[in-house]
Amino acid sequence: MKPIKTAILSYGMSGEVFHAPLLQAHKGFEISSIVQRTKDTAKTHYPDSKVVRSVEEVMSDPAIELVIVNTPNELHFNQTSRAILAGKHVVVEKPFTVTVHEADQLIELAKEKNRVLTAFQNRRWDGDFLTLKQVFEKGWVGRVVEFEAHYDRYRNYVEPNTWKEETGIGKGILYNLGSHMLDQVLVLFDMPEMIDARIGIQRTDGKVDDFYDLRLTYSTGVNVIVKSSYLVREQGPRYQLHGTEGSFVTASNVDPQEQALKEKKIPGREGWGSMPESTWGKLNTTINGEHVQKRIETIPGNYLGFYDNVYAAIREGKPLAVKPEQARNVIRLIEAAYESNKEKKAIVFKN
Repeated sequence: MKPIKTAILSYGMSGEVFHAPLLQAHKGFEISSIVQRTKDTAKTHYPDSKVVRSVEEVMSDPAIELVIVNTPNELHFNQTSRAILAGKHVVVEKPFTVTVHEADQLIELAKEKNRVLTAFQNRRWDGDFLTLKQVFEKGWVGRVVEFEAHYDRYRNYVEPNTWKEETGIGKGILYNLGSHMLDQVLVLFDMPEMIDARIGIQRTDGKVDDFYDLRLTYSTGVNVIVKSSYLVREQGPRYQLHGTEGSFVTASNVDPQEQALKEKKIPGREGWGSMPESTWGKLNTTINGEHVQKRIETIPGNYLGFYDNVYAAIREGKPLAVKPEQARNVIRLIEAAYESNKEKKAIVFKN
């Protein structure tokens, strides 16, 4: 296995907690460079990696094969374009871009230069979502008529000193948490017929959107509800899947991988991503004429699965799990949601 020489453009939360630990744990990657403009904290955990002071040093390094663009959202387009033009493959932190127009340009550029381009939609590898997807694909609730997803938090204050809480293009909870949730919706159901959205600010002194309520309608009859808020102290189920034969409902517990990564635990070790039985989702349905009511064991989450696929795409030419066109459609949904909220009406998609 020839490791892919990789550079990380930022050592903030996503770089320190997600990308660097996952890349370090994967034998298919070598962290060659990490951009830190003033600090050297990355050197503590990754002494074999070079800390560089500018993005330019990464772009001009011919040894770098893969660039992780995990900088503020508004920089994604510019830095991804530069990386592709410099001959690099690129993983872009979500959201992929802040506009569909930018996404289309990146997709065309990657095709023209024959570079791998994907978005870090790691929540596809959350254990509860993997389990929900299994229930959906096996048809255990019959024909699905409704799917409801929540990604709620309780943070009743405005976090200081972070670009995520400042106004500007591509900011707010819909670009942040919504990018994950809408990607999951697309994995299950593809593009909807129309979207109706309510987006706004609930926290005192908030500057950016901190809640959304999205309703997506499909010509197949499926209704999808996607909600998120920073003011939910008592949380309900993360996912609810209802069909003609029954229901599958998960607990409120968020996948444990993020917390494990924050605690500097090594990805992929025994028990990684596993959840206790008390948090397993509940299935109440009819299968082959028999009433079935039981907990479904949560499939262990595996964020390394994302980088397994990136390695296979770069080294072996295998298809991407997270295609840039899918990442582009997430942005399409976000743009339509903002239009819907502004116009106070549902937006119909013309495919």
